[in-house]
Amino acid sequence: MKTLCVASTNPVKLKAAEVGFKAMFPEEEVAVSGVAVTVSVPSQPLGDAETLSGATERALNARSAHPEADYWIGIEGGVSDIDGEMQAFAWVVVLDRASLGKGRSGAFLLPPKVAELVRQGVELGEADDRVFGCSNSKQQNGAIGLLTDDAIDRVGLYVPAVIFAFIPFKNAGLYPLKSGCSSNLSANYANFN
Repeated sequence: MKTLCVASTNPVKLKAAEVGFKAMFPEEEVAVSGVAVTVSVPSQPLGDAETLSGATERALNARSAHPEADYWIGIEGGVSDIDGEMQAFAWVVVLDRASLGKGRSGAFLLPPKVAELVRQGVELGEADDRVFGCSNSKQQNGAIGLLTDDAIDRVGLYVPAVIFAFIPFKNAGLYPLKSGCSSNLSANYANFN
């Protein structure tokens, strides 16, 4: 049985990790656990670089917290302002003892009222709750679910990115090992950006 340690206790992220892993490795039994971690990026990362950094840091911190797992997964949602419009998306980073995989979700435009709250420093989940009049949407269907009437929910948004991040593990012979991964991943954090 493979063990996945997700750097979050959010049930959405745990489910996305499980579904994505099972899609890539249907023959494997899997146990998924979550761990609360702290990261140095803001609670609402801005732009690809900051969001990817948050996902990477999450995976590294999960590895430190639970070194016995087979895989460590960081999922970080972010936003980007492009030409006055705000997009939401997520980065996923998967680590094992020797390799690293990265995947990015699709992006979608946020409504102007939500975007304005985020620009004022409100985290996206809270902004969604205020605009849509709901509670704790980030642990349920999220902005994407609210905007699509659950045609795609937050789990559905993250699963492809989890699958993308597992590509180097499914095709290990095609991807080189990251230098220093097996010995001291934290010290080599800069190698993964």
